[in-house]
Amino acid sequence: MKLIIGIGGVTNGGKTTLTNSLLKALPNCCVIHQDDFFKPQDQIAVGEDGFKQWDVLESLDMETMLSTVQAWVKDPHKFARAHGVSLQSGASDTHVLLLEGFLLYSYRPLVDLYSQRYFLTVPYEECKRRRRSRTYMVPDPPGLFDGHVWPMYQKYRREMEQDGVEVVYLDGMKSPEGLFHQVLEDIQNRLLNTS
Repeated sequence: MKLIIGIGGVTNGGKTTLTNSLLKALPNCCVIHQDDFFKPQDQIAVGEDGFKQWDVLESLDMETMLSTVQAWVKDPHKFARAHGVSLQSGASDTHVLLLEGFLLYSYRPLVDLYSQRYFLTVPYEECKRRRRSRTYMVPDPPGLFDGHVWPMYQKYRREMEQDGVEVVYLDGMKSPEGLFHQVLEDIQNRLLNTS
């Protein structure tokens, strides 16, 4: 059995923390981080807002990400070995792929591949506070959060909802442990009910 689980949502919402916890707990589990598919900095356009457009779908090489997902679908054993994942002998028929990122549900060719889609949310003030506390390889210029990051999050979330993409909303204000146990239980139930 193969499951593809999306861990999407707002920047600094807890996606990576949740993903890393699930990765350790699930059998034969691999992960693909959307952030690994950013185009080179010199290919990121400057928008009308005056900021580099990092928080738009066009800043990502989604075709390559899709190809990576398709490689896992085609042969999860080979994919796992190539990514240093040790396969568990007792769960050799079970394979889980976690996709983690902020625009997972905006690229139509990927949307229907998910077995389950989760979407982490946090309120504006908390998101801004968390964003300020993070260190990025390319530091945020002044005004980026209010002028670009938050408006793009709102835009893509609105589009996702208008397109009818079904997600399980997760409250990123809950403890990381609480979110982990909630999602892990959900995935384990899905594995039990489909095996």
